[in-house]
Amino acid sequence: MVRAAGAVVGAAVGDALGAPFEFGTAGAFSARFPIPGSGGEMCGGGGWDAGEATDDTQMAVHVAESLLERDGLDLPDIFARFQRWAADEPKDIGLQTEDVLTRGLPWDQAAVAHYRSSRHAAGNGALMRAAPSAVYFAGDGQQTTMDAARHIAALTHGDPAAGEGTAIFHDLVRVALTGADPLAALPDTLAAVRPDHRERYATVLDPHWHPGQATEFNGAVWPCLGSAVWALRVTGGYEDALRAAIDLGGDTDTVAAVTGGLAGAVYGSAAIPARWTEPLHVPLPGSGGRVLGLPDLLDLARALADRASTG
Repeated sequence: MVRAAGAVVGAAVGDALGAPFEFGTAGAFSARFPIPGSGGEMCGGGGWDAGEATDDTQMAVHVAESLLERDGLDLPDIFARFQRWAADEPKDIGLQTEDVLTRGLPWDQAAVAHYRSSRHAAGNGALMRAAPSAVYFAGDGQQTTMDAARHIAALTHGDPAAGEGTAIFHDLVRVALTGADPLAALPDTLAAVRPDHRERYATVLDPHWHPGQATEFNGAVWPCLGSAVWALRVTGGYEDALRAAIDLGGDTDTVAAVTGGLAGAVYGSAAIPARWTEPLHVPLPGSGGRVLGLPDLLDLARALADRASTG
């Protein structure tokens, strides 16, 4: 349970911690908070209140609640929840996600239509929301959890690259929840990636890769996932991994959310500083004005983990 809670809460904390620094310069977090552990880091800003989670966590919660309430993967239900969320005017929503959810097309056509018209659909918007589903499917083995990730990603991201990145994340969390090292498992995970996408992911997940070598902005799925794995690899704890991720700059909320989900699964919920979890809250558009706090996220993680242990 502590690793499952680490993944779910860790992703939400990373999201809220990184949000005020989104599209800022590299090193901005450490420049503002040079002494680790000194407090005040959950500062808010950029339109976000202190501790407020963004669309990353909001969409993740909608996925989690659908999985639990529908007792499994109900893709039309997840899509309908996303549509209600988008219609309820969230503070932030990705341009691609908004276009897909407001096209008025069925759940199995909207993302495909967007991809055909734009040819650009490999953003990190499916990866950012994947921590709860990774926990839910962890007990079902590698193939099932990776396939589930692909299906959920495809609701909003028509480019299969987004699904493959999300599938890798699902499998790394699955490994971490067993107490094993997800970095050591990377070769096995990459072997399960679709062959036409394997080389590109192998590049950004290589032990010698650095985010400075990225060929795209980290709002794309490849450098986003690569940066999260890099942050986990070069640090020795949850807090340091989050600092490293946010200090990369760019799409800091999502890179930190993905890093937080992985690092939380590795180090467990006890590794997440209380000064970061206490102000954490998740406004939930499309859900009757609910606002979730830490106890709600822990309950959600417990239910997801209970299913994983019996799945």
